[in-house]
Amino acid sequence: MPLKLYRRKGVYYCRGTIGPTGKRRRYNVSLHTTDKDIAARQVAEIESGHWKGHFDGPEAILTFARAAQIYRAAGKSGTFLEPIEKYLGATLVKDISEGSVQLMAKDLYPNVSNASLNRLVIVPTVAVINHAARSKLCSRLTIERYEEDAKVKEPATLEWVTKFRAAAKPHLGAMVLFMYLTGARPGEAIALQWDDLDLQRGTVLIRESKVSKERVAHLPAALVVALANLKHVDGRGVFVYGRLSSLKDSWKTACKKAGIKLLTPHCCRHGFATGLLRRGVDVVTVAWLGGWKSAEQVLKTYGHAIKNPKLTDLLTGPELAHYAEEAAETKVTATA
Repeated sequence: MPLKLYRRKGVYYCRGTIGPTGKRRRYNVSLHTTDKDIAARQVAEIESGHWKGHFDGPEAILTFARAAQIYRAAGKSGTFLEPIEKYLGATLVKDISEGSVQLMAKDLYPNVSNASLNRLVIVPTVAVINHAARSKLCSRLTIERYEEDAKVKEPATLEWVTKFRAAAKPHLGAMVLFMYLTGARPGEAIALQWDDLDLQRGTVLIRESKVSKERVAHLPAALVVALANLKHVDGRGVFVYGRLSSLKDSWKTACKKAGIKLLTPHCCRHGFATGLLRRGVDVVTVAWLGGWKSAEQVLKTYGHAIKNPKLTDLLTGPELAHYAEEAAETKVTATA
């Protein structure tokens, strides 16, 4: 039967079925309005949209907002999606092109780096549309990412962290050590709650962030001690800061007081990855320990060369020299 309006506690609902035999869809939903004319218009739009999708295919009615709903319903992260949804609104996915997405990126974030444009706009937009494409609701969309600065990111070192801690307030100093020894992102560190810590076992639950799922990280002994000595502040997380911007001044002050280079909080995560890689830990394990999406991402970001031409001396180290001596002795004996 066609959709019919009915009212419950002043709010209008509609119920009924739409579609040809064998492909009918049943509705019984709230229209979220107390105005009968508005409710009737919504019913007409639902019926019109359903038949248009039936005759012209799902792509004819799929909006970005609907694609985003489907994306979230599948358990995908909605990080960065809100401003994109507001911008695209009821735009049909089939009308979204590479050029329109790039224009949107510049409109939404006119003063950020290319890397940020890729992360904040290009990646989430493509993810939503191509997720819908896998369900045959629309065509796939390919967008060339903005070229990112290939500048090597300077990592924090243990020496830098130690000097920073000596000059910083206890909570900020412990936060720096936490990021350096667990690879936690600054946002993950700020979000840390006391219930996430198990100091007896030396573990921490780092919760879902922008790109990674929950992971359990190891707490080295020095970090356990630092965390155990922190004062609990009611209503605050472990490190007391509510957001990154709130520690900006304290961070600069600590660097200046310690007489060290002003690095960003994210450089502690760089130090975690770089330090492990240079100590021979394989890239797959580093990615797993730090919650990176893939080993390829770690390799691309941190797999830069150690520019020391004398490293080739390793090819003739003591062990290889010993083998060379043995080979020379064998040759002399055989000749004799």
